[in-house]
Amino acid sequence: MNRPPFPTATKWDRFKTRLHFLWADHAYLRLGFTNAHWIDEKMLRTNQPWPFQLKKWKDQGVKTVINLRGGASSFYYLEAFACERLGLKLENFGLTSRSLPTKDDILAAKALFDRIEYPAMLHCKSGADRAGMMSVLYAHLHLGQPIAEAREQLSFKYLHMKAGHTGVLDYLFEVYLTEVEPKGISFLDWVQSPDYDPVKLKAEFKSSWWGKMLTDRILRRE
Repeated sequence: MNRPPFPTATKWDRFKTRLHFLWADHAYLRLGFTNAHWIDEKMLRTNQPWPFQLKKWKDQGVKTVINLRGGASSFYYLEAFACERLGLKLENFGLTSRSLPTKDDILAAKALFDRIEYPAMLHCKSGADRAGMMSVLYAHLHLGQPIAEAREQLSFKYLHMKAGHTGVLDYLFEVYLTEVEPKGISFLDWVQSPDYDPVKLKAEFKSSWWGKMLTDRILRRE
């Protein structure tokens, strides 16, 4: 059996994995800052949690954790280990902050919201962009909020930056609200139609140079 790249089997393994998490994932910035906000009484959005923060949320009733980052680095192995120990259900739902979700992504998100056990929490690395997109989808597809209201989950309040490449997430909803909704077409119907083309929408979007520098070089958003 192959040894995982970031093992958690022993205390020494976990120490080394935490050390990588601390520096390589910039986790030291999140020791006292969680960027945590409840969307409603059932869903919490945060940045990448430490294991001790997962315990805090478990103690407050959280039953399911939705990881939007994938599972290739130290953060994931620590999170998976902590969730197993705490009895939390870990759901992996990969998104990117620089591309738009496909039709299948959006339908899968709706199905996920319909089947998981609540209260739940969702997170990316910073809790700003991918968490913001997933929060918009939760607010619209699960809570029934209009897109104009749900899109407020993508705002600077949550440290989301519209000016850089991550602004493509906002552009999706701007196009829907200005070009599609006035025709009486629901967001879900549009997404399932041939007119929804996330690749074309991304190509149309133009970010500012200073926004790209801020999100890519300074903040290093994933």
